[in-house]
Parts: sequence; C-alpha cells; structure tokens
Amino acid sequence: MFFDDEKRQKQTAKWIIGIITSCILIFLAVRYISAIAYAVSWVIDLIYPLIPGLVLSLILNVPLRFMEKHLFTKKPTPRKEKAKRPLAILLSLILVIGIFTGIAVLVIPELVSAVTVVVTSITNGLEQMATFESNVDYSAIPFGDYLSIIDIDWLQLKIELEGWLKELGNSIMSNTVNAIGNVVTSVVDGAVGFVFSIYILANKEKLKRQVARLVRVWLPEKFGNMATHIVSVCSETFHLFIVGQTTEAVILGTLCTIGMLILRIAYAPMIGALVGVMALIPYVGAFISTIVGAFMILTVSPFKALIFVIFLLALQQIEGNLIYPKIVGIKINLPAMWVLAAITIGGNLAGPAGMLLGVPAASAAYSLLREATENRERKKNTSDTVLPKETAEK
Repeated sequence: MFFDDEKRQKQTAKWIIGIITSCILIFLAVRYISAIAYAVSWVIDLIYPLIPGLVLSLILNVPLRFMEKHLFTKKPTPRKEKAKRPLAILLSLILVIGIFTGIAVLVIPELVSAVTVVVTSITNGLEQMATFESNVDYSAIPFGDYLSIIDIDWLQLKIELEGWLKELGNSIMSNTVNAIGNVVTSVVDGAVGFVFSIYILANKEKLKRQVARLVRVWLPEKFGNMATHIVSVCSETFHLFIVGQTTEAVILGTLCTIGMLILRIAYAPMIGALVGVMALIPYVGAFISTIVGAFMILTVSPFKALIFVIFLLALQQIEGNLIYPKIVGIKINLPAMWVLAAITIGGNLAGPAGMLLGVPAASAAYSLLREATENRERKKNTSDTVLPKETAEK
C-alpha cells in the first residue's frame, strides 16, 4: 500500500514540495520581472569590462596550448619552464592581433579604392547615357521606336546618386564623431579586459583548481558533477571548433590564393587572406568574402569577377563537403539549420564575436541535449523491460 511505503511517501513529498516551490518562483519572477531585469542589467554592466577579456582568453588559449606544447622541448630547464607560459602568451597575442591587423591594412585601403572607382564609373556612365540619349537618332537603330518611348532622366539619376552618397558620408562622419566621444571609455574597458585575459591565461590551472574546489564544497555532489561535465564538454567543443575552423581557414585561403593565381585574377594574395579570415565565421563569412572579393575584382575586370564568384563557390562546396567534416570532426557536427540560427542569435547578441562563439555554444548545447536524451531513452527502455517481469512475479 502507498501509506505503508515510506520511500514512496518521501519521493511524493519531495515532488509536491518541488512543484510548489517552482510555482512560487515562477509567480515571483513574473510579478517582479522589471526588478529582475534591472538587476540582471546592472550585473552585466558591472562585469562588462571583463567579458571581452574572458572571450579573448578563450580564443588565445587555443594557440597558447599549441605553443606551450612545442616550446623548449629539447633540454628543458627550470628557467625555460618558467619562461614558457609568458613567451607563449606573447606569441599568441602577436599571432592573433597580427593576422587581423594585417588583413585590415591590406583589404580596407583597396576596398575604399574599389568603391571610389565603382562610384566614378557609375556617375560617368550616367553622363554618357544622357549624352547618348540627346544625340542618338532612334530611327536609324533597330527597335528605335520602342526605345524612344523610354524616358529616363539620366542626369537626375546622377544627381540623386551623388546626393545619396553625400548623405551616407555625412552619416558616417556623424557616427564617427559620436564614437570618438566613447573612445576613452572603450580604451579603458579594452585595457581592463586585455589585462584580465592575461591574468586568466597566466593562472588558468590555479583558477581551475579553485573553481573545482568551490564546486566540490558548496554544491551537492550530483549537481556539481553535472556542472563540471557541462563545462568540460563546452571547453572541449570550443577547442575543437577553434582548431578546426583555423585549420580550415588556412587551407581555404591557401587554395583560394593558388586558384586565383592560376586563373590570373587580380588581388590573389589579398583576397585569399580575406577568404581565410572570413572562413572563421561559418556560412556568413563565405558570403562576405565572396561579395567583397568580387566587388574589388569588378574594378579591374567584370569577366574576371564572374570567374572568381564561380571559382569560389565551387571551392566552398568542395571545402564544405570534403575538407570541413574531416577537420572539425563529429563533435562539432551541428545541422546547418542550427548553425544558421546560432550565427543569427549570436550576431544579434554580441556582433562578430557572437557570430564566432555562437556555433561552438550551440554545438555544446546540442551535444549535451543529445547525451541527456540518449541517457533518458536508455533508462526508459530499461524500466519498460524490467517492469513487466516484476509484475509477472507478483
């Protein structure tokens, strides 16, 4: 009987207490949602300068682990072991900052030049169309009667285009002036985050031991083990993602450069480097590099720009179907729909950094959910096979 089963009574009491507590917490959360939102916003603002440092430390930890493994491998001494971590941190910073700075220095001036050439070509073309329309004899050309019906004010189009470009330039200048007002705050926050990331990398083993100790002492054993497992899965997933994406980016950028040199397309090294860096952002990076590269080549040869688009799309298909699965591995095998969702949500939350970090976060959540589902299925199948046997014995 139920009332004679003490274990079942305790389980039922815990279940009822849990339901009541959940209902009370949900009611309080809904009742004081504005206060909770304000508190969360206050906490985020409080730790905001440290968030970039945490993200930077996660990114730098990938090359840091590689460099520490390969530095001073021959004839290690205590002095070399002591200098290994600072030197690895310095080399990782130089590598990451140097790559993005080099790409920006190479691509941005050429992109500005390409925009200038395209705008000049369009305005000159509109002037030529206006001159052609005023001087052409429609009766002497095929379908001239139909073409004469078309009435387009090419000079007005040119004026409107120049006006739109002027407004765009004024808007950019206004935003730049407003941004300058926040430069001091941004520099201070960036410096704090940078120093924080260095401290994290320099003392990561000690921090790991301290966190493990706090989890072991203050949290229930079951919950602590679950939290430790979640962090472990997220860390491994992020590491595999960064390593895989970086390797894939180097391969894709190299193949793009070699292919463009063979096809004799302009800006081969520069666009190849851009394609490699943009490959760090899944899916969206491919579209950005294709558009920017085609736009730059368009100023030299429209036909070559078309060839570049076809070549890069074919290369991305080969990379996505053959290279990427082999490099990244099955642990990051997230369906395309969820990859796109992760990029969109991450980009809306944290811009480019969110687009980069959204995929490993979604991959970790996907892996954990799949693991929990499989465990629950095994338990359910086990109970379904055991219960009929127990019932038959009764």
